[in-house]
Amino acid sequence: MFTEISRRRRVAALLALAAALTVAAPVVEARPGGGGSFGSRGSRTYTAPSATPTAPGGGMTMQRSQTAPSPGMGSPGMQAPAAPGRRFGGGFFAGLLGAGLIGALLGGGFFGGLGGLASMIGLLFQVGLVVLVVMLALRFFRRRNEPAGAGAPYARSSLNDEPGARGPMGTAPAGPAAGMFGGGQRPPQTRPVQIGPADYQAFERLLGDVQDAYSREDRVTLGNLSTPEMVGYFDEELRNNAARGVVNTISDVKLLQGDLAEAWGEDRTDYATVAMRYALKDVMVERASGRVVSTDTSEATELWTFLRQPGRGWVLSAIQQTR
Repeated sequence: MFTEISRRRRVAALLALAAALTVAAPVVEARPGGGGSFGSRGSRTYTAPSATPTAPGGGMTMQRSQTAPSPGMGSPGMQAPAAPGRRFGGGFFAGLLGAGLIGALLGGGFFGGLGGLASMIGLLFQVGLVVLVVMLALRFFRRRNEPAGAGAPYARSSLNDEPGARGPMGTAPAGPAAGMFGGGQRPPQTRPVQIGPADYQAFERLLGDVQDAYSREDRVTLGNLSTPEMVGYFDEELRNNAARGVVNTISDVKLLQGDLAEAWGEDRTDYATVAMRYALKDVMVERASGRVVSTDTSEATELWTFLRQPGRGWVLSAIQQTR
């Protein structure tokens, strides 16, 4: 009888731990974009953004994009597309965890039936093994997602210091993507783009509006604030959240520091890549019950690229992580 009760307790503990890990794993890098680098930056899509005071290491190269590289260019983003966000739970980890749970349900646990004090020690060892596997999986997938000029700050306090003044780094640097178009193709002609206080205010407003629409799972508003490509990535994340039975709510978004990394124009489209460090409250809620699964108040530093076409406002076209 004692052995049977002990075994049931062990099964219940392992199932509870597994359920917690299933929900908590994607929270490691929640928020829109999930800590990934994806989207399009015109001819500079596969060129890492320049370093800025806000992002001294510059940006990571793109992991996912609908912009095809030139035939002669090896693009990390096209060779190994990855879902937005640093997620784990498949393959090696899922096999180990699944095998352990099935064994537990059949009465054998990870390493077979144990009783009394030995059963308790076995349970602790099994839980420790699961935690170790989770840590190793997180480290592996973080490393897998990391691909092997500077601007002047535009924090909120400086946006209106010089009304009408030309924005920092308003002129685009020399085109770094010239080597991207091989095989006789001519690179697109770039032109300088001036960025002023009104543009910076638009970037800051979009930072909060995109997070708010994502939290409300408002795909229509996301479509008004982002390119169709970005809406597709956001929709994929929202569907994954729904499948897991959770809602990712972002609030209290506040820009702390920002700089312009690059600004340029191609044909009739203007681009601006901005490094932004911002604070946020990131909450994961169980969809059915409304129970708060996790709460995280933290800061994030990312490079957001916005594009603007004639007669229209800025919209989000890419998010990249910093190095």
